[in-house]
Amino acid sequence: MGIVISITNHKGGVGKTTSAINIGAGLSKRGKKVLLIDLDPQANLSISLGISEPEQTIYGAIKGEYKIRPVPIYEGLDILPSTLDLSGAEIELSSETGREYVLREILEPLKNGYDFIFIDCPPSLGLLTINALTASNLIYIPLQAEYLALRGLTKLLEIVTKVRKRLNKDLEVGGVFITQFDSRKVLNRNIVETIEEHFKEKVFKTRLRDNIALAEAPSSGQDIFRYNAKSYGAEDYSALCEEILSKL
Repeated sequence: MGIVISITNHKGGVGKTTSAINIGAGLSKRGKKVLLIDLDPQANLSISLGISEPEQTIYGAIKGEYKIRPVPIYEGLDILPSTLDLSGAEIELSSETGREYVLREILEPLKNGYDFIFIDCPPSLGLLTINALTASNLIYIPLQAEYLALRGLTKLLEIVTKVRKRLNKDLEVGGVFITQFDSRKVLNRNIVETIEEHFKEKVFKTRLRDNIALAEAPSSGQDIFRYNAKSYGAEDYSALCEEILSKL
């Protein structure tokens, strides 16, 4: 049965979508069967993998219109795509009984077909994110090595604690990884030290460096390994995938 992992941080621009795509792609290259779920109404993950107008979306599945079929990207990597309509899901779900468990119910029949299921969460702590956390075994938190990235992290951890207590006793923080890292910047190094003091062994050793190829890859609908396998981005995400597998 697949491990369900939410990649979440309610601060935008920290690399959630980039990480979901490239961790998923990196693990599929290692023979793992991976499902990506685009739970962000902006649908950036879907668009970044070349899916702009899917016939079925996670929104339709949440509304109960159909049992969604994963869309294959290539061997070992599938996606449940998103749509802008998903932005209305929180209001529509608010009056539903058991509204926090809708995504878990959708994923239950899919789990046996995958080694890993990664959920790209929206940059908020609303009902969609609560659904993701309720459905997950682990959460991964991407953090920029900047002061503002640490602000508000307490709120995220409070939500995780409440979800664990009330909705999903098995939820754990699986790891924290540093994105957009520049070792030449003293501030970056100092912030990493602060993050390591707080999260200790939860912090992945891999530092995901600033790399233009990571920004360019989505425009071609590709992950970093297919776009530029020799880039720093490919090197770093490959190392992170190895570390993820070793921790699990």
